[in-house]
Amino acid sequence: DRPVVFDGICNMCNGGVNFVLDWDTSGKLRMAALQSEAGKSLLLRSGRRTDDVSSIVLVEKDKFAIKSEAVLRIAEFLDVPFPLLAQFFLPLPLFIRDTVYDQIAANRYFFFGKSSECRLRDDTFQDRFIE
Repeated sequence: DRPVVFDGICNMCNGGVNFVLDWDTSGKLRMAALQSEAGKSLLLRSGRRTDDVSSIVLVEKDKFAIKSEAVLRIAEFLDVPFPLLAQFFLPLPLFIRDTVYDQIAANRYFFFGKSSECRLRDDTFQDRFIE
């Protein structure tokens, strides 16, 4: 299993989680909100601060990915056509991809809003959330 650590109060991030859950039909990815104890533990394991909500994080066995790298690595685990799209964008220079990611991340609350409470689980996909 590969945990994905996401901003649990970000509406855009929650939409992304829904998208991943729908398109990861083989169940390779698990979800943990940055604000949860599990999320904080995964952040520490990845060498990140527990109060850093600036990026999605994909945690793998011996490594982790953040920002655009995490998004594209997550896409590789989804159903077709997303692995193909990831392979198309991965060759783009990281500084270009992360600049776009940073602009979207910096404005995500403005454009998509925030939830008043953190999403920690989903009854439909209960087994896919790490608490």
